[in-house]
Amino acid sequence: MRRLEGYHGDPDTKNFCQPFGPPWPLQTASMDLGSQFFWASILLQAFVLPSCLCVSVRFPSQQTVYVVSGQNLVLQAEFELPQGDHITKVTWEHEVEGRRNSGKTTVAEYPAKSSGGRVTVDKGGSVMTLRNYQRTDNGVYTVTVRDQKGGQSSAHCTVHEYEAVHHVSVMVNVSHSSLHCMEAWGTEPVFRWLHEKAAVTEAVGRVSADGTSLYLNTALCGHFTCMVSNKLGHSSATYTAVPCERESRGTAVAVVCLMFLLLLAGGLAFLLWRKRISYSSRGERLREPDEDI
Repeated sequence: MRRLEGYHGDPDTKNFCQPFGPPWPLQTASMDLGSQFFWASILLQAFVLPSCLCVSVRFPSQQTVYVVSGQNLVLQAEFELPQGDHITKVTWEHEVEGRRNSGKTTVAEYPAKSSGGRVTVDKGGSVMTLRNYQRTDNGVYTVTVRDQKGGQSSAHCTVHEYEAVHHVSVMVNVSHSSLHCMEAWGTEPVFRWLHEKAAVTEAVGRVSADGTSLYLNTALCGHFTCMVSNKLGHSSATYTAVPCERESRGTAVAVVCLMFLLLLAGGLAFLLWRKRISYSSRGERLREPDEDI
């Protein structure tokens, strides 16, 4: 088999091989079981197996392909051919996803046809490039390959526009002490939680594996922000609970009082030191006249 390498899409291949060769010969009643099995194996290898060696096509990835509006869509398929066979025609078609009876539109053929200069095919028809991708280009793309023996194979790939993140909201579940980030639109969103504009720590709560939920380990107070981002930007929503002022105010008062006490103690120590130095100096002056007499 010959293989042409490739790259994107959803493999959903269908191979239509046209069997050929003479029909199975009738086995006579006089042949024993061993002879029947022997001749069946010979005929199977000679006629049936070669008839299934036809062209096949697939997309390696099973995931949906996302394309940013205005950029180029590149789809690349893999072709496999029997030895000595060659491709006679490759057809690329587009069908709007979710619409009944919308029908398929041929966007490119190899050799020859392409649509309006936006679509080109390369590498023997295995690579299709669609320039300046738009929302109307969303849908299912089908590549069909035909070989010189009349066999054909098809594969399908779903393509969507890569959308920016928007319409983010935060829902709170008071009974379970949890917050949930509701992201309405956006491709490949990444979630991040903030409390009072700082990243959430374990003391505040635990974030779920997918990042959409925050389970609190502390009181529901202050500002909780869910930030959702992808490669096109970010959007956020904030839930405001009761202020967390009591604990912070009490801590601030305690810190101020401690600082005041430290300053007071330092001032008293300084005054005592100065007083001791003053008494020591006065005593030395009083002893000096006695020594002269």
